[in-house]
Amino acid sequence: QVQLVESGGGLVQAGGSLRLSCAASGFTFSSNAMGWFRQAPGKEREFVADISWSGHYITYADSVKGRFTISRDNAKNRVYLQMNSLKPEDTAVYYCAARATQTAQYNYWGQGTQVTVSS
Repeated sequence: QVQLVESGGGLVQAGGSLRLSCAASGFTFSSNAMGWFRQAPGKEREFVADISWSGHYITYADSVKGRFTISRDNAKNRVYLQMNSLKPEDTAVYYCAARATQTAQYNYWGQGTQVTVSS
């Protein structure tokens, strides 16, 4: 049974930091690229960051470049999102997702963790 479980969300003041974690199980984690997405109230889900299976290839949405860092630990089956210099517009439910290498579609999704940034 595939599971992606996010944790680390919470309430933080603008300018603060949070580190999200996603624990994966039920599939071959080291063979999958991993991504983070977010969805704010009333808005569509948007891409945040993606990391290849090896960790060598990383992409970010322009809105988070220079503030967020995605990383992974294949030995622990975990992917992380370090979020610094948080802004109120970063408030959203954050989801991790997995996609098979060299495919574009994310097949597995977590349940999400709430991040709220107060001004």
